[in-house]
Amino acid sequence: MNFAAPWFLLGTAFAGLVGVLLILGGFGVARAIKRFGDEDRVKALTTADPSKRRAWKGVLLVLATALAFVAAARPQYGKGTRLVPATNVDVVVVLDYSKSMYARDVEPSRIFRAKVEVARLIKDLEGARFGAVAFAGEPMGFPLTADGAAIAQFFRQLDPNDMPIGGTAIARALDQANELLRRDPKSAEHKRIILLVTDGEDLEGYPLSVAQAIGAQGTTIHVVQIGGRTPEPIPEVGPDGRIVGWRQDRQGKPLTTELSLSGEQQLASIAQATPGGQIIRAEKGTTGIETIAAELRRQMKSEFSERVETVYADVYFYPLGLAILLLIVEVFLKDAPRRRFVATHPEAAPKRASLLKRRAEGAPRAGDAALEAEAGPAAEGSAGGQHAAS
Repeated sequence: MNFAAPWFLLGTAFAGLVGVLLILGGFGVARAIKRFGDEDRVKALTTADPSKRRAWKGVLLVLATALAFVAAARPQYGKGTRLVPATNVDVVVVLDYSKSMYARDVEPSRIFRAKVEVARLIKDLEGARFGAVAFAGEPMGFPLTADGAAIAQFFRQLDPNDMPIGGTAIARALDQANELLRRDPKSAEHKRIILLVTDGEDLEGYPLSVAQAIGAQGTTIHVVQIGGRTPEPIPEVGPDGRIVGWRQDRQGKPLTTELSLSGEQQLASIAQATPGGQIIRAEKGTTGIETIAAELRRQMKSEFSERVETVYADVYFYPLGLAILLLIVEVFLKDAPRRRFVATHPEAAPKRASLLKRRAEGAPRAGDAALEAEAGPAAEGSAGGQHAAS
């Protein structure tokens, strides 16, 4: 036996309180009778003793109240098992296409290696749907699809030189990824994951606030941090993909890329702001994408895979029906039994009227017993009712 809402079982204590109040009420009636007059004389004036019937009515009311709270707790019993299908997974890959991704601390370059490993991740996660966001200063999106090859091709055909605005706008990129998930009608029922691959910090927006809003919707953000704190020169790449020089600032000094301490803390905070989010820091010569890909594969085989669970059937209607039945019985159970009137012979009517008249005038006199016997049971009942009325 299982209860879907067990807190309602505490309400059975209210049924006990009802019982206590009824008992106190019974004691109150007894005290009121003693204050009214002689207890034996008062009982003689009544046609029946209602105490036992009222006790039964109280028991029925207390049981009905307790059963009502048991029904509200939704009792269930296991009726079998069912196979829960594998959870569908939606992954939006958010890939940094800023010019610093041309750095060569990962061979042959950060961006080339990232695109290759993203393509491998898409191929390995069979059954998942993928979306894509490529960003620098502004994001470009590709909607969710089951065609992983289309996503891989989207990333493959782009290069940092193709981005219209330079920079690293992580906040806008995350917002674009969340918008792709929000617009897809199927995504609300799926496990939603955003994979952010970047080598820098966002100096333009507030990515932590965006991540917190995304996490509140149940979406997980994993962060793959490419590059470290060691300065790396940024090559100038021509349209044919060959290095034509090295990027320089306005003073002619070589431009380098390295992750600051604040940037590293920012990326860690983005991942920690969502349920189950992780940050993978790339080691020398790697991007770290393969590490998160292995974790996602493990989850799809265990946490997101099909499983067997017990099926429970609600049986709340049994205690609820019994409670209603007890309340109906309590309503129709009267405080006193129904009185029966016995018809008498027509000749006894004058004698019965005489007896009632004499009793109304004062105390019974000698010979009333004989007259009452002749008048019959009906006269006795009527006289008793007359006394009760007085």
